[in-house]
This record gives sequence, structure tokens and C-alpha cells, in this order.
Amino acid sequence: MSLPSHPASSGENRVSSGISGLDEILHGGFVAEQVYLIRGGPGTGKTTLGMHFLNAAKATDQKTLFINLGETEKQIRWHALRSGIDLSDVAFLDLTPSPEFFTKAQSYNVFSPADVEREPTTQRIISEITALHPNRIFLDAVSHLRYLSAQTFEFRRQIHSFLRFLVEQGSTVLLTSEATEAEPDDDLQYMVDGIIELKNADFRRTLTVTKFRGSDFRSGNHSMRLSGVGMKVFPRILPGESHHFVRETISSGVPEVDQLLHGGLERGTISIISGPTGVGKTTLGIQFMKEAASRGEQSVIYIFEEIKDTLLDRSESISLPVRDMIERGTLKVVQIEPLLYTPDEFAQIVRDDVEKYNSKIVMIDSIAGYRLSLRGEDLIPHLHALSKYLQNMGVAVLLINEIDQITGDFRATENGVSYIADNLIFLRYIELLGELRRAIGVLKKRLSGFEPFLREFRITSAGITVGEPLTHLRGILSGSPTWANQDDE
Repeated sequence: MSLPSHPASSGENRVSSGISGLDEILHGGFVAEQVYLIRGGPGTGKTTLGMHFLNAAKATDQKTLFINLGETEKQIRWHALRSGIDLSDVAFLDLTPSPEFFTKAQSYNVFSPADVEREPTTQRIISEITALHPNRIFLDAVSHLRYLSAQTFEFRRQIHSFLRFLVEQGSTVLLTSEATEAEPDDDLQYMVDGIIELKNADFRRTLTVTKFRGSDFRSGNHSMRLSGVGMKVFPRILPGESHHFVRETISSGVPEVDQLLHGGLERGTISIISGPTGVGKTTLGIQFMKEAASRGEQSVIYIFEEIKDTLLDRSESISLPVRDMIERGTLKVVQIEPLLYTPDEFAQIVRDDVEKYNSKIVMIDSIAGYRLSLRGEDLIPHLHALSKYLQNMGVAVLLINEIDQITGDFRATENGVSYIADNLIFLRYIELLGELRRAIGVLKKRLSGFEPFLREFRITSAGITVGEPLTHLRGILSGSPTWANQDDE
């Protein structure tokens, strides 16, 4: 029952959906002169998607036709204006019942309503399309055409013939459908060339392409948002191809930290900075950004937990000039409320900073805050895809990982994400002579060796200071070290 293949199905001739994120998922847009089914329940955005599709024709001076069987033309144009979508150049074929239909109380005593209504409706559609020759057609909703057929088999034959007629007129067609258990749309799914499903569940809107004949597409559930500017689609991020970049070493500006790392962190690597709360993880990450700023490179911090002003004040108090870096354009601090963004939306924010503003260091503070945006989804696939994408773009990635233990049994990470890291730096508290101190060490470094010693790590008003290797102590990772020799004390 599928429609005949058209030469355009080779994928060379594309028609923009009018939504950049959707075009990316479709690898350039819809294949021209094919039919696509937009499925979803009430309020999922089907009509909005169709309005974007018709509005996008302005860029190519194509003719468009909106065939509406649900809402009236007046209602649709009003909703379009509220969404910032201009349909002034779109022709309408309004097939909704007029007020006279009710006031005249039309009834059919001999023939069924389907027999009486089908013929004039069909003729109106044929006449409008033949006269206009539209390049794009949006039919909302095809489910209403079922009522013009007395039998299911008859509907299938008629709708298949109708869709063939539209394609042979040179049109790219979008149909909407609201399937129910009583009236499923399985038959339509076999006839069309592509299917896009829209859902709104668990406080998250998603868009999924389940069929796309003649072309590849990006699979999976992609986040979507409806707002005062219409529909936005956020493609699920993929690692992508590795871009060419110079694998240079990024210094921290603190000689002892660079000694630990045998020079610093390499561009295009993923580093986890791990430790308990307040130990200095974010401060260490900003130290690398401060040094990068001296070379004129831009860095960006995404904070999920700490308030931005608190971060700026705290950094300034320890001689990290973050405000000056922001003013000079070498640092960007973005506060993210995880419950307001989906992982796909956050990934799009990161992509824009990297691709448009050429950020060289990206810090996510922290992994625990990022997890909140997942709303129960598995952390690992999302974090892996985002980190690998940044790595392939030549970005130095800093992931801040907080562990629960203040002292005691040593753990590098809590979330099972250590496999992602090329470099694993840990900070921890130690109790020495009744005083709480800090230590820093390196557990993993893929591209070079690293110093096997632990060093004392201090944060002062002058910034970060790191001491000599703590070779005179034993059991540092236990949190309560002892002296190697009695005379050392």
C-alpha cells in the first residue's frame, strides 16, 4: 500500500521543516515530494510543526496550502500569530463545518452522511490543488477523512489514491493524526514515506522519527519545547567525527600541579576532578581557565548547584580574577537550573558555546547537578555522548565529581563514570595533628605519565599553593595519616 517511489527520494532534494533542530535530525530536511505522518495526542505540537513547515516556504518562494478539518482558519491564524509564525502567504482550504450546518440541522434519510459529504469534499480538494499547484501541503487532521467512508477498506483505498494524487502534483505533504485505541492509524503508517511521533509525558516533550524512507536520520527521543516563538527541537547529541586540532598541553599556572601532571592537561581530553564538598575542585578547574585566559582563549563554566554571584565572589577572594576574565570575554559562567532543562537542551547550549564562540575549556560543575536534569534516565549515555563530542572538538573537558566521604575509605568517583576520563585528579581531606588539611594526587593520565606522589593542597587569599611530595607520611588515603618515622613529627 506504500506510495510509488519518486526520483526525489534519492535524498538529494530536501525541503526544510522550518525548525533547524528537526532538519538536523532529518539530515537536511524532508525528502521532497513525499508524504509524512505527524502523530501525537492533543497538545503535543502537531499543528505547530505544520505551521513552521509552511512558513519555511517563504525562503524559496514556494506555494503552500493548509487543509484544515479540525480548527477553523481564523483559529489557526490566531494561534500562529501568538507563536510568532507568519502564515499571511499561506492559502487555506477550510473544510471545517460552518455554523449553518448546525442551525439548518441537516440530516440524510436515504443516504449515509459519508455518501453525501464525500463527493463535494473531494471535489473542493481537487479543485484547490489543481488551481494552486502547491509545493507544500499540510493536512490537519487526516483522521477526519475517515468519517467520509462507510467502511475501513473503502477509506484505505480512497486515502491511498488521494495521497498519490498529491505527490503526482509535485507536493511535499505533511499529515497529522491523533490515533486512539478505537481508531488506530496503523493503515496510514504503511502508506506514508516517513513518520514523526510527538509526545508530552513526565514533564518532557519529545520528538521521535520512526520511519524516513529514502534517507538516514538521527534515531532516538529528542527533546522539544513549545513557546512563544513556536517549536524548538534539540537533537540528541552524538560524539561526531574528530576535528583536527593541535594536541598541546594546557598548564595550570601552578608549577607543582604541572609537575604532578607532567606538564598539565592535554587539549581534547576529558578530566575528572574528584573530591568531597569544599575541598577545592571548582577552584582548581578555574585555575586552568585563568592560565588559558592569559593566552586569550575562552573558557566556559556550567554551574548546576552554586549561585553564580557566590562563585564569582568566592573566586575573587582567592585571587582568581573571574570578573575581569568575563569582561574581557575569556570566561563565560552559565548558571543552569537542571529541572528547567532536559539533557538535550543543555547539550545544545554547550554546542553553541563551542561551535559559535570557540570555547577551549568546558567545565561542568557538577556531575551530580547534571544528573538532576535526566529525571531518572541513565546518566552514563548522556554524559558519555556530551563528553566525547567535546573531546572530538578539541576541547579540554573538566567534570567536577563530588564524593560523600570527607575522610576515611578512599573513593575516586561515586557515579561509575571514571572510564570516561582520560585524566583523574583527586582532592581529599586529611586530619593531621588535629588540623583538617587537603591533599592532591593523580590517579590516571592516558597521554603521559604522572607523578605518583601526593602533595599538600592549600587555598589561600593569594590563590592555590601546592607543597612538596608528602613522602614522610603514610596512610594519607585513609584520611588519618601517620609519620613514616617517629623523628619526623
